[in-house]
Amino acid sequence: MSTRMFSAAMVGVDPRPVNVEVHLGKTNSKFGLVGLPDTAVREAQYRVKAAMASSGYEMPRSEVTVNLAPADLPKAGSAFDLPIALGVLLADGKVSMGHRGLVAVGELALDGRVRPSRGVLAAAMVAAKQGIPCLVPRAAMSEAALVPKVDLFGVDKLSEALRAMEGSVEPTAPPPSGSHASPVQDLADVRGQELARRGLEIAAAGRHHLLMSGPPGMGKTMLAKRLPGILPPLTQTEEMELACVWAAAHRGRPVSIRPFRAPHHTTSVVGLLGGGSGIPVPGDLSLAHHGVLFLDELGEYPANLVDALRQPLEEGTVTITRRGISTTFPCRALVVAATNPCPCGWRNDTVKQCQCSPAAAGRYRRRLSGPLLDRFDVRVFLGRMETEELTGAPGESTAAVRRRVEQARQMQIPRGALNGDLSSSDLDALPWDGGARQVLSYNLDRGNLTGRGYDRVRRVSRTLADLEGCELVTDTHVLEALSFRMSI
Repeated sequence: MSTRMFSAAMVGVDPRPVNVEVHLGKTNSKFGLVGLPDTAVREAQYRVKAAMASSGYEMPRSEVTVNLAPADLPKAGSAFDLPIALGVLLADGKVSMGHRGLVAVGELALDGRVRPSRGVLAAAMVAAKQGIPCLVPRAAMSEAALVPKVDLFGVDKLSEALRAMEGSVEPTAPPPSGSHASPVQDLADVRGQELARRGLEIAAAGRHHLLMSGPPGMGKTMLAKRLPGILPPLTQTEEMELACVWAAAHRGRPVSIRPFRAPHHTTSVVGLLGGGSGIPVPGDLSLAHHGVLFLDELGEYPANLVDALRQPLEEGTVTITRRGISTTFPCRALVVAATNPCPCGWRNDTVKQCQCSPAAAGRYRRRLSGPLLDRFDVRVFLGRMETEELTGAPGESTAAVRRRVEQARQMQIPRGALNGDLSSSDLDALPWDGGARQVLSYNLDRGNLTGRGYDRVRRVSRTLADLEGCELVTDTHVLEALSFRMSI
């Protein structure tokens, strides 16, 4: 006898349906599993047999063949334990199906308990698309509940899953969706550095990449860590996209906050951009999607690693190919980088003298290629502060800056994209006064701007106008945008 259950797998950020087909033959005591399974999937037969025995059922005394289709899609993890067990019992006639279909995921413990596993979000999305219920571990209900309009059954044991499959219990109520956001570090903690604070606000308002340079201890890291606090809350669409990225990395996101990722400079290309030996998983750049990627000590990163960021930063996506599987991950992250001006950190300082030789300082700066620096719309130098700045009144609070950022982003909604993502044609269609066009032409004619730099200055100028609530971009906005493009 043959039967079929439904499950799901996440390939990149795309949920893929997986058919769990079970056939019972005549040969005794054999179990075969096909469909490009990895080691964890192949070991499912032992977990399934023990869990069934602990729940009062025996493995059929016949040849059991399980096919995970499509057969050319690699399968990984323990999420197929539960649908395999349900399919075997259904094919053996021990239970009946009370629904026209059912999507199930979950790892089985030897005592019959159902543990959380990868693929929960993918299963809920597949179930919603097919219009059938979804059966998930109860501990993973919050992840599955991100998908609207799907009947969810949260179970703790295989016996509960069987009752849900037979239709003898009602769908499980989703958990309350209360906010569990972590406390935000207040921007008021940063004293002085008004130019850097201004650059931070501009970066947040238009999603412009930011590069900060300066001696150690001037506040670069403090500013970067406070950037997520001035960003608007995630929209429902952004939260769903981000959940898919984190699910592809086999990590859950139980809180609705913008991510902040800060990989160490010893990370690998795989760790930063994504990859892996099986189905590719996203790296820190994609895990920071709709959030902040902070690259501290940018000058210490290997040149090949930072140069690998150039294309993803420009396109907003990164494509990884492994073993014939090509996946594309979104990476619309706001990239903030911090670097010292030289190996010792004190070049151009007003008090301490730089100890680096000209050759060493030159080698350090050459690690940051011109094309990479051109990707940073806003560049600021953080110099030494006066005593009055450090001991004076606190700076403007995170809440006050966030209100201006949110108002500026509201002006960008009719354009269909944030200013940092506008195309050349989009920028051409926006209103510019004669003075603004004249300043831009002057700097183009004298080689102060490349073609890419021309568009980036226009994007920052538009953001500066939005922060002031102006529909028209003036020469004042362009001149300020140009000041943030100066070499640091």
